Formats: sequence, structure tokens, C-alpha cells
Amino acid sequence: MKDHPFSIITSSEAEDAWIDVKIDEFNRKYLSYTGEQLEIPINFVLKKGNIVLAGIKSCFYLGEVLSINVLFVDENHRNIGLGCKLLKKVETEAKSKGGKFAHLYAFDHIKDFYIRHGYSIFGALENCPKTGHQCYYLKKNL
Repeated sequence: MKDHPFSIITSSEAEDAWIDVKIDEFNRKYLSYTGEQLEIPINFVLKKGNIVLAGIKSCFYLGEVLSINVLFVDENHRNIGLGCKLLKKVETEAKSKGGKFAHLYAFDHIKDFYIRHGYSIFGALENCPKTGHQCYYLKKNL
């Protein structure tokens, strides 16, 4: 058999879309999902006038699961409940779509925020992202 050269390069947007289609086909087959859309972005910002103070990016997938990817509150507006409002908003949105649970990962300096909001740790990576820190995996039943 003749060797064929392979190359690994940074993917284009079109190639990213191809990967998404293929993984969706694969997941539909093995997870018996019959809904129309495997993943639904649920993203919100919290604004005062035209100024964005906080934002959350999440994904509702397979008709039951909320994955929270990013929750950020501007440093000058922390500890006044903005993060709580956004977290509750995406959880409520996921529940309205049939969501059963949520999951996320958080580094050690922020995990307690999620624990206060009903999340529990189900895994951790030590020395991540660097020595002396941990990355926690958290979940919550909705």
C-alpha cells in the first residue's frame, strides 16, 4: 500500500461547519436524538444603557442539557448580583426547553460562586491551568 501524505492545518469556517454537521450526525445515531437542533446557543448580556456590564454564553444540547461556557461580569460591577441574574436566566431558559441538568467548568477562584447557586463538584483537574490551581467540573439538576 502506497503511503499518502497527510497534513494538519488550522481549519476554515467551512471546515468547522463540516465537523459540526458530522458530529451531529454521529451523535444522532448513537444517542437516539430526534429533535431538530442538537445544539441551541443561549447567550445573554446584561446592559446599563448601551454599556455591557456582564454576559453569559451557554449551549443547550440534545434537548435536555445546559452547558455553561462563559459567565463574565465587569470588574467594576461585581458582587451586586449581576452574575446571579444571568445564571438564573440561562437556567430558566433551559428548563423551559425541557432541560434536566446543567454543567460547567470553573477554576478554583470562582467555583464557590457556582456552589452557592446549587452546583456540585463531580471532578477536578489538579495543577490546571498551572501548578497550584485546579479546574473543577460542576453540575446541577434543573
